Amino acid sequence: MTESSTPLLRTPLHAAHAVLGARLVPFAGYEMPVQYADGILAEHIWTRTHAGLFDVSHMGQALLIGPNHEATARALEALIPADILNLKHGQQRYSQLLADDGGILDDLMVTRPLDPELDGTLVLVVNAAGKNEDYAHIAARLPSGVRLERRDDLALIALQGPEAAEVMARHSPEAAALAFMHATPTTFDGVPCHISRSGYTGEDGYEISVENEDVEKVWSHLLAEREVKPIGLGARDSLRLEAGLCLYGHDIDPTTSPIEAALAWSIQKRRRAEGGFPGAARITRELADGTARTRIGLRLEGRAPAREGAEISKDGQIVGIVTSGGFAPTRGEPIAMGYVPPALSAPGTALHIIVRGKPLPATVVQMPFVAQRYARKT
Repeated sequence: MTESSTPLLRTPLHAAHAVLGARLVPFAGYEMPVQYADGILAEHIWTRTHAGLFDVSHMGQALLIGPNHEATARALEALIPADILNLKHGQQRYSQLLADDGGILDDLMVTRPLDPELDGTLVLVVNAAGKNEDYAHIAARLPSGVRLERRDDLALIALQGPEAAEVMARHSPEAAALAFMHATPTTFDGVPCHISRSGYTGEDGYEISVENEDVEKVWSHLLAEREVKPIGLGARDSLRLEAGLCLYGHDIDPTTSPIEAALAWSIQKRRRAEGGFPGAARITRELADGTARTRIGLRLEGRAPAREGAEISKDGQIVGIVTSGGFAPTRGEPIAMGYVPPALSAPGTALHIIVRGKPLPATVVQMPFVAQRYARKT
């Protein structure tokens, strides 16, 4: 059954989006806000300068539960290449769910709860479009004593931007004090929630997991702050593109490995040495010998943006393909990500992108396109 013939799901904030005048569109099986009254460009700039509030409740939240941390961590490490065994209490890590050949089935966030009484539990957040497939894949491969528990009772919202911490401090001081990629159970104006300092914009910010029935209270309290405006999926995409972050199903998919996707940084030293994850032989080989293609950033001359699927050429020969592209409001120019042979990946390399049948000059540039401003410890 196609998405168009399947009734669209709605997040617990659907009515709130309608009141705000959001333009709602189908996305990953949900009816989601692509923009509000101010429009995508204004929402993008607002997030870069103040604080944007995103409804990401379509994402999948689940728990992996075992008898102790080692058992649960090793169960998950049999499916992903990140070091989960050495994850500290309250620490979060990005990784990929891998197919047997090392291709990426999805990317996900993994958090070890801060509460020692929850030792043996891991918190997972996966992408919306494939969450049912992800859950089935994981559950079918778990050892005895470790189980997956869906948390469809939870909503997820993200507060992102340079003023996010100042806003958060008024409602949840404990969360405001978190370091990047750390999380804590806490309260937001008395509402129990789980907050991580993370996000998908390249800006400092937070993701707030809260019971479905309580999310509208948290959402409305945040929107009452002068620094905060609601932001739709349109600006979410342009923000993550400027930050050089992958979008699953576009920049990464089952045909790409983490090494091809320039995600080797997400595979820690112990896992590289020990292996034990799907596709380990391929990934170890690619780390040592390189890949046939690699993900790059491109800046286009002129104003015309290149979209996904546009061909990349060098001296009249097709050498790659664009996987994400659009206009970068912060830079005031079109940018793109795509795959080319490593020999053509050095910053400054001159290429062309075929847009509407016309080769447009483009230059390989270092990513991120816009400097990330995460709250890292110094």
